[in-house]
Amino acid sequence: MTNIDRNTELEAADASDLAAAVASRRVSALELCDAAIARIERLDGAINAVVVRDFGRAREQARACDAALSRGEARPLLGVPMTVKEAFDVAGLPTTWGLLPFREMLPERDAVLVARLKAAGAVILGKTNVPPALSDWQSDNPIYGRTVNPHDATRTPGGSSGGSAAAVASGMVPLELGSDIGGSIRVPAHFCGVFGHKPSYGLLPTRGHAFPGTDGAAMELAVCGPLARSARDLTLAMGVLAGPDADESVSYRLALPPPRHSTLANCRVLLLTEHPRARADSQVLSALDGLAAAIAAAGARVERATPLLPDLGATHKDYVTMLNTITSRGAPPAQRVISAHDWFNLLDHRARLRRQWRALFEAFDVVLMPPFGAAAFEHTTEHDWHRRTLAIDGAPSAFGDQIAWSGIATLPGLPATVAPIGRTPGGLPIGVQIVGPYLEDQTTIAVAGQIEALGRY
Repeated sequence: MTNIDRNTELEAADASDLAAAVASRRVSALELCDAAIARIERLDGAINAVVVRDFGRAREQARACDAALSRGEARPLLGVPMTVKEAFDVAGLPTTWGLLPFREMLPERDAVLVARLKAAGAVILGKTNVPPALSDWQSDNPIYGRTVNPHDATRTPGGSSGGSAAAVASGMVPLELGSDIGGSIRVPAHFCGVFGHKPSYGLLPTRGHAFPGTDGAAMELAVCGPLARSARDLTLAMGVLAGPDADESVSYRLALPPPRHSTLANCRVLLLTEHPRARADSQVLSALDGLAAAIAAAGARVERATPLLPDLGATHKDYVTMLNTITSRGAPPAQRVISAHDWFNLLDHRARLRRQWRALFEAFDVVLMPPFGAAAFEHTTEHDWHRRTLAIDGAPSAFGDQIAWSGIATLPGLPATVAPIGRTPGGLPIGVQIVGPYLEDQTTIAVAGQIEALGRY
């Protein structure tokens, strides 16, 4: 095999294949590391996804992986090169969240999830771009600049894990670590045509992924999770990342239930294409309709309505109130401050909502819906979401309303997996959001894999 052929093969391989290649000694970890570095150096000038590079230490990690292999050690990600979102602490690298005041902040220890990746043998090449304070569906900030969508440089890769999705979609790395509170894994996966998983709330520890300078309680609603080239890589990554943090691990052990179905046959699916607060355009809806027909042909039972569905308008109202309270902590505007009693009322509402979803998932296995109402939009320099609009079938729509598609799963803490299902006539990716029962993450990922096997993308 020529070097060109081998580089092409490595660029297309997923993390599972690369881990297997290292384990069988068909390729060394150092060779994988060098090939990934070469891809970043070749491709990233036009994309600007991997904004913090740590190639020297990555090569040291790769050599250590090869030494471990020679000692007969086996680890699930041994030798797999990857990057992580800039918001995760990596010892010795800046964690700025795209904010200038934190440009010189260098954490002394790795985030829990970064440490788990390294312990599993992953080789961390660097960190990927984010919007300021992780608060946009673009990834553009005054420190690192703008990341573009690998499919169309005039459009956003999404945010806040936009650099993450762009790095995977462009072939620079097979696996990424992102985070999500307002669709920050799901929207970039949809925009860039990759797989992404928002785990059930609390399933993965978030320590080491906190606003710079803070170190306290875990943030409500917020989760961390993987982006990848395949659904099976989401399973691989979750096997490494999921589980209780240090204090809880004294008593608790992870025992996630298996997927409800091994195939689409007899899978009970609810297709959700309308929301009282957010529209979806005809291209997204057409892709979902095509998917529904395909999975029905594979034996799934697909329904488009049920009286069991919670009130999506009320969900959106509570979600936005809770989200604004969380994200505006310690900063203006003051009108986003709520009383402690109002906060506890929100928690009560969320508890009731979780019970409603539990009842729905006695009748259905998953709910399919858009991750966002359109394909990747063009870059904008307007920072005020209230002044932005999004074109839905040529008509202006309120930009911020699109967060409603994320809130459906986020407020009750449900797992949600995004899988690519098609493209617009202009070649932009379209994804589906697969929402499932709380702590049944393996079901949503399995359905993503079953959709992947249909070969529609």
